[in-house]
Amino acid sequence: MNTKQNITIIAAIAENNALGKNNDLIWHLPADLKRFKKTTTGHHIIMGRNTFESIGKPLPNRTTVIITRNPDYKVEGCIVVNSLEKALEIAKNDETPFIIGGAQIYKQAISIADKLDITEVHHSFDADVFFPEIDTNIWEETSRELFKADEKNKFEYSFVSYNKSL
Repeated sequence: MNTKQNITIIAAIAENNALGKNNDLIWHLPADLKRFKKTTTGHHIIMGRNTFESIGKPLPNRTTVIITRNPDYKVEGCIVVNSLEKALEIAKNDETPFIIGGAQIYKQAISIADKLDITEVHHSFDADVFFPEIDTNIWEETSRELFKADEKNKFEYSFVSYNKSL
């Protein structure tokens, strides 16, 4: 694996660690989507099959890597692998591959990630998938920007970055 690689988890999570429900996002924050696009463009984005299917297509100007246990799963324009390790091997020449979900992939990746790029949505939601607890003994907050709700973004939110402190 590339020693200069910074494996980054990028996620939008609610106050109760909610990620989504019924394989979909619960909220719509255009500012978060714009930031996600700007941050991940030009990089590998690694995700589970359910996350890919909720998006529905490869995202432009990114290398889409899908993790699934189904050996027959194929999607034009995407790379399909059967483990997080294989996904990271595919992305070995990318200095900043992004893990973009879902909950199972986040749970696997949080112990090996170097950075967390989190949008905190300042609201609690009914959900069926959740982000793992961010252990402040392991993760050090390095920046935080708070944004008020407005006509386009219904909820207050913060962009928060963490680096692994251990």
